[in-house]
Amino acid sequence: MTKVSALQDNLTRLWLRVPEGARKVVLGMLVVTALIALPFGVQLVERGYTLSLLFSLNVALLYVVLALGLNIVVGFAGLLDLGYAAFFALGAYSFGILTWPTHGLEWSFWIVILLVGPIAAFFGLVIGTPTLRLRGDYLAIVTLAFGEIVPNALRNMSDINIPWLGLDHFNLTNGTQGLNPVGKPVINLQAIFPNMEPFVVGQGANQSHWYFLVLVVGLLVLFGSRRLDNSRLGRAWKAIREDETAANCMGVNPVRTKLLAFALGASFSGVAGAIFASMSQAVFPELFRFNVSIFILIIVIISGMGNVWGVLVGGLILTLFDRVLLAQLAPPLLHSLGDQLNSDFLRGLDLQLYRWVMFGTGLLIIMLLRPEGLFPSRVRKAEFHELDEPILEASTANRRPAGTTPAEHDSMSGGDDS
Repeated sequence: MTKVSALQDNLTRLWLRVPEGARKVVLGMLVVTALIALPFGVQLVERGYTLSLLFSLNVALLYVVLALGLNIVVGFAGLLDLGYAAFFALGAYSFGILTWPTHGLEWSFWIVILLVGPIAAFFGLVIGTPTLRLRGDYLAIVTLAFGEIVPNALRNMSDINIPWLGLDHFNLTNGTQGLNPVGKPVINLQAIFPNMEPFVVGQGANQSHWYFLVLVVGLLVLFGSRRLDNSRLGRAWKAIREDETAANCMGVNPVRTKLLAFALGASFSGVAGAIFASMSQAVFPELFRFNVSIFILIIVIISGMGNVWGVLVGGLILTLFDRVLLAQLAPPLLHSLGDQLNSDFLRGLDLQLYRWVMFGTGLLIIMLLRPEGLFPSRVRKAEFHELDEPILEASTANRRPAGTTPAEHDSMSGGDDS
């Protein structure tokens, strides 16, 4: 045994002697410290390489929130939703309309962020009530249509004429020009500390402020998803996913239960849309196209449908792969490699043009070789893999034929070894 392995064994034994509660506290403190230090380390890397890593990390955390919301719909309840970006758009535009200076409303960020979740959930109920009676491909087609209708409707709400409502050429969404600028979070404690100036989150494009805000929202959504996964409602969703008819016979109301999944998933998406709008300081209809819905769905499928932790890890990996590796790191590396090899092809190669080929190929490989996803739950993994053959052989070897007593079975199998 080498000194390194001996040291590892000693440290392991020492760690196991610590009470379980204390180990959890230590691990929790390490995780919290790492999360707090992460943005500052990322900013140091950004300064050295002129990259927008922290903004990409914030977007990745928002996409995790989106994926956790879609995981409720697709992973828990088994409903194929191809228009999930519509609720992302509704949340962003609801926030933009209520905080856009041109409308004269300019509501507080903190008030609006509490409203966009219920607003998106309401639209989820409105859309889900007539459509969730459908199943399978029909439901997917309807949600796909909804995902295409919403951005186009928002694009065309720049000239609304409804005389009986007093709307004469009313500009609600500013068309293709979008809503710009929109509100930012402001922390004003002057009522308690009169000499303290209001603090604007993200002032001067400071992404570290946004990181902590998005992190808090992400942790709340993660906690909510975990609680839903282990709740009575979560078990009802999974029962419907496995067999809707059997779940209905057991007393589960399928329409109401699916509506709850649709509404909760929509509310998560709406909150993410509002934060994304405020962080970007602009809302445009082109930001919520069909490819956003597909990307979030790819995250859920590749990560492992129904597994909250899997969706968390997979969402971070895939989003950072797309926004950091393909968009920021690959172009200068390929250009430098092209200079060394004197290759015009490598100099002009843009991997982002092939991002959907990569994601589609990865999705196809996962569905063929590992249909449960990269990070499945134990239950989901067991559904896709049979028990090992030795276990089956052992279980069948101990069976006795019908109509025989245990003593007769022992005598036929050779009796005891003694």
